[in-house]
Amino acid sequence: MPMPAEEITAMIKDAIPDAQIELTDLAGDNDHWSATIVSEAFRGKPKVRQHQMVYAALKGKMGGELHALALTTSAPD
Repeated sequence: MPMPAEEITAMIKDAIPDAQIELTDLAGDNDHWSATIVSEAFRGKPKVRQHQMVYAALKGKMGGELHALALTTSAPD
């Protein structure tokens, strides 16, 4: 079952409250997403760790309800 943008955003915000999130539905099916996430929590962390933080926020739904998520993460300028 696909995940709507609101659910993805809520889960990420719950774990990373200051996150600024831009989601794009890549296939129009609520199942293939691209996300750009900016958070102070990412500052000083390597990209792999930043992505792990996002995946942890999704609480195991990645690869199941959420089939694909292309991530771009960064700390604010």
